[in-house]
Amino acid sequence: MEHILSLDKELFVYLNGLGSEAFDPFWKIITKQFYWAPVFLLIFYAMQRKVGWKNLGIIVLFLAVLITFTDQTTNLFKNHFQRLRPCNDPEIKDFIRIVVHRSSYSFFSGHAASSMSSTMFIVLILRKYYKYAFLLFLFPLIFAYSRIYLGLHFPGDILTGYVFGGLSGAVFFKLYQLFQKRTGDRFKLPD
Repeated sequence: MEHILSLDKELFVYLNGLGSEAFDPFWKIITKQFYWAPVFLLIFYAMQRKVGWKNLGIIVLFLAVLITFTDQTTNLFKNHFQRLRPCNDPEIKDFIRIVVHRSSYSFFSGHAASSMSSTMFIVLILRKYYKYAFLLFLFPLIFAYSRIYLGLHFPGDILTGYVFGGLSGAVFFKLYQLFQKRTGDRFKLPD
């Protein structure tokens, strides 16, 4: 395990070192969900056109529960493992680029988990209607990479967040399908 953690730190130092001050403001914007709002609205619009208002409301409700579940589970893991963020890690903090500082724990990334879970859930719904729905996976990749760039998460935190988020999104999609089947034609959903 120590070897894996050591490799994780080495990879972080390399990836974090690729940044430059000229791009810092850009990555500070990328890491905030608020600035992604136009993209989210466009996705909801595209979804509403295919599934209707009733289904969209149910999808938003499932997304809210999914994000809450992902966020709270992430907090449980962070408090249990108490892995220091790179910006607080005494082994590396003096020679890495720290663009943003946080004092909370690092393992695993809530940004990665939440973005991947919601994207997985949405892609599984939209794939029937849009051939290129899989391109939405660019969002969690870019969004979570910002956390490495800013000095807030190790790659292992991001990867674990992706895996947990992907599985959570798939499970919630299955729950959504079960809900649709139980409610019948009132809220018709794609297979």
